[in-house]
Amino acid sequence: MKELMPFIQSYIQNSSTVVRDLKMLDIPEGALLFTPNAKSMYTNIDTNTGISAIQEFIMTNTKHLPLNFPTELFLQILAIVMGNNIFDFAGTYWRQCSGTAMGMPAACAYATILFGNQENNKILPMFKSQLIYYKHCIDDIFGILIPPNKNKIRTWNAFKEELNNWGHLVWVIEDPSLKTTFLDLNFQLNGSTVITSTFQKLMNLYLYIPPNSSHPPSCLKRLIAHKLRCYYTQNNTENFQNMLVKFISRLLDRGHTIKELTPLLLQAASTLDRQNIQLKENNKQSTIYIHWTYHPNGLQQRDLRRAFDTTLNDTLPYNRK
Repeated sequence: MKELMPFIQSYIQNSSTVVRDLKMLDIPEGALLFTPNAKSMYTNIDTNTGISAIQEFIMTNTKHLPLNFPTELFLQILAIVMGNNIFDFAGTYWRQCSGTAMGMPAACAYATILFGNQENNKILPMFKSQLIYYKHCIDDIFGILIPPNKNKIRTWNAFKEELNNWGHLVWVIEDPSLKTTFLDLNFQLNGSTVITSTFQKLMNLYLYIPPNSSHPPSCLKRLIAHKLRCYYTQNNTENFQNMLVKFISRLLDRGHTIKELTPLLLQAASTLDRQNIQLKENNKQSTIYIHWTYHPNGLQQRDLRRAFDTTLNDTLPYNRK
């Protein structure tokens, strides 16, 4: 399924991608934010409809897939997995008769791909002039809408209709506004830019690794480095400081000590500073990054290098890293 994900135009892995995208996006006047959320997505996906959508998606993108992609075997196994999910309840065993096979490793990718097919074929082509940004992560969607000069309400209703025009799936769609929440981010539209801040649920227990856990020490080190980077990229300076104070307090509540945490926090902060300095230096040098999604039958590194040599080699230094 991982080989199919890149062909979904709206697909993102996490909110970090959205933050990076928005920094490069010039938002026109009159834009609004919106976030649909699927209602009980897994249980409302009819198995036959879902497998048919996956099959259509594969057929549409056959030319992009590796020549040895096992389409027939893949669909057969998918039908077995989705149609034979067994679970136990109160000492009895049950077979799930409808909906996405709950608890299966393939569930997230399955749900993402089948609705991605609907987005690729219907939603994005129909509303491309109104949607300047549209991303989808499992059962959540985030978009930036440019309402048309005429028939604004009719266009918005048509969009909602098309979004809910797939199987039994129902999307709860808030009206477009200047602020919204998507995944772990708050968004606030301010002129031509979108300001982000970290969103955290009130009921989150923050059960971080306690000091008496048998996890290797590197787990706590990676947790701290990851959280600092997330909070730094998602927030302005004031919000970042507030989030950092909360994070340290929650680690203390789990039994960690300031003496233990201080060197890990300093190391993570130093790494973050060093990476930001390198990024600024690269920006000053006007570095151009060339990156192409790998495909065994697509462009290879030698092709990119050849194109660079024949066009830019006399103007820009080449760095293969």
